[in-house]
Amino acid sequence: MAFHISLPNSLLILTLLFPSCTSIDTIIPSKSIKDGETLISGAGTFELGFFSPGNSTRRYVGIWYKKAPPEKKYVWVANRDDPLTNSSGVLSIGPDGNLAVLIVGWPAFPITNASTVVNSTSATLLDNGNLVLKDNQDRVLWQSFDYPTDTMLPGMKIGLNRKTGMMKVLTSWKSDDDPASGDYVIQLDPRGSPQFFVWKGSDAVWRSGPWNGPGFSGIPLMNRQNVVTYHFTVDDQGIYFSYDLNGPILSRLRLDSSGNLQRWAWQDDTPRWTPFWWAPNDQCDEFEKCGANSCCDVNRAVMCECLQGFKPKMPEAWNLHDWSGGCDRRQGLACGKGDGFKKMENVKLPDTSAARVARVSGLRECRDECLKNCSCTAYASADIEKWGGECLIWYGDLIDLKLYSDDGMDLYVRLAGSELADSSPKRKKLVLILVLTVIPGTLLLFWCGYCLYKRKYQKKGNAGLRLREGRHDSFSTESEKSSEMPLFNLVDVVIATDHFSQSNKLGEGGFGPVYKGKLRNGQQIAVKRLSRNSGQGVEEFKNEVVLIQQLQHRNLVKILGCCIQGEEKMLIYEYMQNKSLDSFIFDETKAALLDWRKRFDIIIGIARGVLYLHHDSRLRIIHRDLKASNILLDDEMNPKISDFGMARIFSGNQTQGNTNRVVGTYGYMSPEYAIDGLFSVKSDVYSFGVLLLEIISGKRNNGYHNPDSNLMGHAWELWNEGRSLELLDSVITDSCPSGEVLRCIHVGLLCVQENAINRPTMLAVVSMLGNETAIPPPKKPAYSSKRNFFDSDSSTSWAECHSTNGLTITELRVR
Repeated sequence: MAFHISLPNSLLILTLLFPSCTSIDTIIPSKSIKDGETLISGAGTFELGFFSPGNSTRRYVGIWYKKAPPEKKYVWVANRDDPLTNSSGVLSIGPDGNLAVLIVGWPAFPITNASTVVNSTSATLLDNGNLVLKDNQDRVLWQSFDYPTDTMLPGMKIGLNRKTGMMKVLTSWKSDDDPASGDYVIQLDPRGSPQFFVWKGSDAVWRSGPWNGPGFSGIPLMNRQNVVTYHFTVDDQGIYFSYDLNGPILSRLRLDSSGNLQRWAWQDDTPRWTPFWWAPNDQCDEFEKCGANSCCDVNRAVMCECLQGFKPKMPEAWNLHDWSGGCDRRQGLACGKGDGFKKMENVKLPDTSAARVARVSGLRECRDECLKNCSCTAYASADIEKWGGECLIWYGDLIDLKLYSDDGMDLYVRLAGSELADSSPKRKKLVLILVLTVIPGTLLLFWCGYCLYKRKYQKKGNAGLRLREGRHDSFSTESEKSSEMPLFNLVDVVIATDHFSQSNKLGEGGFGPVYKGKLRNGQQIAVKRLSRNSGQGVEEFKNEVVLIQQLQHRNLVKILGCCIQGEEKMLIYEYMQNKSLDSFIFDETKAALLDWRKRFDIIIGIARGVLYLHHDSRLRIIHRDLKASNILLDDEMNPKISDFGMARIFSGNQTQGNTNRVVGTYGYMSPEYAIDGLFSVKSDVYSFGVLLLEIISGKRNNGYHNPDSNLMGHAWELWNEGRSLELLDSVITDSCPSGEVLRCIHVGLLCVQENAINRPTMLAVVSMLGNETAIPPPKKPAYSSKRNFFDSDSSTSWAECHSTNGLTITELRVR
C-alpha cells in the first residue's frame, strides 16, 4: 500500500519522456520505492534501498556506497532491530509527512520521526550519505546523520547535544550477517576533559584519550594524515567530534562487531578500501591493561611496569602477569614540601574522567597550579603542538597509560622529593663535580681517539662509508671490493615523500620510520629513514646496503639505492603495495583476505628466501630478526624478506657466531641466542618456526592471551592431544586441506625445538613442506611456558643465572 497524489503535468511529462535520464535521489508523497528499487545520490556516491547482508534472508532499509564496488559497504541501517521477513516492503512518505516502510497487512514502520506534522515533505539522499527529510520551505525536519548506526561519515558528528541531552553514538552490528545493535558502543564521556570510550555492556574496552589538537592522545596515527581534517568542538551547544576530507577520496569510520574502530579510505588510483588507522592497535590499548599508576609498552618483554616512585600493589599477582591491581606510591607526598615532578615522554595521557582543565599561560603556571592542591598527581599540556591556554591536571590514580615510540605527549608525574634522585643537594654537588672534571676529560679522550681514527681512516682510503661531492659514492669493506650503489639526491627523496609527510608514513621500523614516495618518473618507492637517535650506526647501515645489493632472490626485498647527505642516511626500496605480513594475519578484518592457499604460498616463499640466505647465496647470511613485520607483501601477496640491518655474514665453513650484544624481537629469538649470545643458521630456523605458527594461527607468539602458555606451548599441547587443527585461524577453517595444515604445524614445532641440534636446516624445511615424506616427531619447544623465560618464583634472577659472555638481561634490546 502506498500514498499517492497527482504529479504536476510538466513533471509527469518529463518522467514519461525521460524515465532514466537521471538517477532518482528523492522520495516525494507520490513516489514510493519498492523492494528492488533504489535511490541514488546526485553524484552517484551513495545508494539507498532494501538489502539483505551476508547470508541473511531478512530485509533491511539502508544506505551503502555505490561508487566503491564490488562489495557493498553499508553505512546506515534504518530498521536494524526490526527487520522485514519478506521483500514486500515499500518505502513511502505517509500522511504525517514522515518516511515509513509499508507492508500490506502490517502497521507502518517509521523511518523518520519528525515531530512536525506536515503533508508536503520530501526525503533526499545527499551525496555525503545523509538522508534528509525537508518541508516545502526547504527546512530540515530530520536527518540520518543524527541517528548513526555503526559508521561515521565525513560531515557527521558524534557526541553530546547539550541543549537536548541527545547523545550520538556508534553501535556495532551483531555480526556481518546481522546489523542489529551489537555488543559494542563508542560514546563520549563528557566528564573532566572529554574523551571517547568503547563499551561492551558496562565494561570499558578502549579509550581515545583527550583531544590534543590534531587528534586524540590514544590514536597517534590520526596525526599522520593530511588528507583528513579532524574537528573536536566543545561549546555551549555541545561536545562533538567530526572530520572532513581534503581530497577526492571516500572515507568511513566504522565500529565493527568485534569492537574495533577503523577508518577506511577509498581512492580511485588504488581501487580498494584501505585501513588508515584503527583502534585498539595492540594489547596496551585494552583499557586499564596494567592497572593504576603503571605504564604499558607492548615492545617490552614484560609489557606492564610501575611508574617511577611506585611499586606493585599485589606483588605476587604482578609477577604472574596479573597487573589488574596496579601500583601504589613507595613514598607519600609531602603536600608542597619538597614534592617534584618526573617527566614522562611519548605517552598516551591517563584517563581524564577525573581530571580538570585549567586555563594557564604556560608550563610553569600549570606546575604551580598542580602544587597548590595536595590531591594533584600529574599535569600535562592540553595541546600536543604548543603550551599555553589550557592544561590538564589529574587528581588521584593515573589510569590507562601507554608508552609510544613517538607521537605521544609529555606527562609530568608528581613524586615525593626522596623519589627524585636529582633533587638532593648532595646529588647536585656530585653532578657539578662530574660536569667540571669527568666530562671534560672524557671529551678530551674522545677527541684524541677521533683524531687517531681519522688519521687511520685517511690512510686506508676507502675503508668505510663516504660521500663524494658531485658524483656517486661507493661502499667498500675490508673483505669485499667496492661495489657501485646508486645514490639518490636528498632533494629528490624529499620531493618524492612530500617532505616526509605523515600521510606518506608507512610505519616505524627497528631503526626509524619508513615512508612511501613517488619519483619523478612515476616509480613508487619505500624510503627507510634512519633515525638520528637510532641504534644503527654507519657500519650497520653500510652492512644492510652491501648485503641487500648483493642478494638477488624473488623472496628478498629489492634495494634501488641509498641517500647519504649530512646527517641523513636512507635506503630506497621497491614499494610493496600490501605492506607487511603482520598487518594482515593479526588483523581480524584483513586476515580473511589470506585463505589457506595464499598463507601456504607465503610460508613456502619465506622458507625459500631464508634457504637462499643460508645455502644458495654467494655469502652465508644469518638474518637475526625474522618476524612478521619484516616480511613485506607485493601486489600479488608474494612475500619478500626485508630489514637486513642486524644480519651477519658467515665465511668459509663457519656455522656459528657469538655476540655480547643481543638484538632482536622478544618471542622470535632462539634460547641459545637470547641467553648465550650464540647465533647460527638454526637461530633463523627457530624464528621461522615461530613465524610459521603465527601465520597458521593468526595469533602473535608474544601476545598470546594465556598466563601460563604462549603460542608455541599451546601448539605443543594441541599436538600431544591430537587436536592440532584447532590451532588454525578461525577465519580460514573452511578452506583448508587438513593434511597440509598438519604437516605445516609439524614442521613449525620441529623448528622451535629447544636444542638447536634437533632443529632441521632450511633445506630440510623446504623439502618437508613440499613433499609428503616421513617427518620425525618434534620435541618440546623452547619457552613452551611463559614462565620458562622469566620465572618470577626463582630465588635467583634470570639475568644472574645466565650471564655467559658478559650478557645480562639489561643488554637484551627488545625492538
